[in-house]
Amino acid sequence: MTTTTAPRGLTRRQLLSRATAAGAFVCGAGFVAGRDAAWATEMTAMTPESFATLVQMARDIYPHDRIPDANYVTAVKGYDTPEEADATEAGIAALDRRATDLKGSRYLDIGWERDRAEVLRSMADDAFFEKIRAGLVTGLYNQKAVWPIFGYEGESYSQGGYIDRGFDDIAWL
Repeated sequence: MTTTTAPRGLTRRQLLSRATAAGAFVCGAGFVAGRDAAWATEMTAMTPESFATLVQMARDIYPHDRIPDANYVTAVKGYDTPEEADATEAGIAALDRRATDLKGSRYLDIGWERDRAEVLRSMADDAFFEKIRAGLVTGLYNQKAVWPIFGYEGESYSQGGYIDRGFDDIAWL
C-alpha cells in the first residue's frame, strides 16, 4: 500500500493568498507582489522590503484610491538601480527609524494611513522625502494609464489644439 504525503511548505498560490489576506506586500527573494496579487516586480538593486516600503510611501504621499498599485510601482521603479539604490536604502532606513520612534514599528508595518502620513509629515524637510515626492510628480502623473482617471485627454497639439476639442463645451455657464 502506497501512501502519499502533502508537500512541505506553501505553494506560491497559498503564500500569495495568505499574505494578501493579511493586507501585506509579499516580499520574496528578488521580488515584490502587491496586496491584491495583481502586480509583481523583480528587484535589481534594492531589497524587496525596501521597494515595498517605497511603493507604500509613494501611495501615502499621493493617495488616489482609483490608481492601482502597479502605477505606483512604475513611478518608483527608477530608484531600483545600482546608482540610486544605496541612497534610497539609506532613506528607507531613516524612514523606518522615524516610524519606529513615532509609532513603534517599521513604516510598512504601520496599519493606518493617517499614522503613516504623520511619519511622512515629520520628515517633510528631509532631502530623501523631498526627492521621492518631487520624483512622483512626473513619475506618477506622466503615465498615460492614469490620465483617464483624472479626465485628462492628453496633449492637444497633435490633435489640432483645444479650440476644436471641447474648449467651449461647458454646459454650466
